[in-house]
Amino acid sequence: AAEDALHIAIATVYGVDYLLTWNCRHIANPEIQRSIAACLEPVGLFLPFICTPEELLGAENAE
Repeated sequence: AAEDALHIAIATVYGVDYLLTWNCRHIANPEIQRSIAACLEPVGLFLPFICTPEELLGAENAE
């Protein structure tokens, strides 16, 4: 979990638009993303769009 938090923190601080991950249990979990975003927005930071490569490319490019 600490490595997941580090990846999200680096992407957030550097203003990365997208964070790709295979980690659907933690990083790409929508419930966790909402909690993180709720902590970041009051201090003027925004969570990047976090998704799997398939979600970014679309279903037709999954193979």
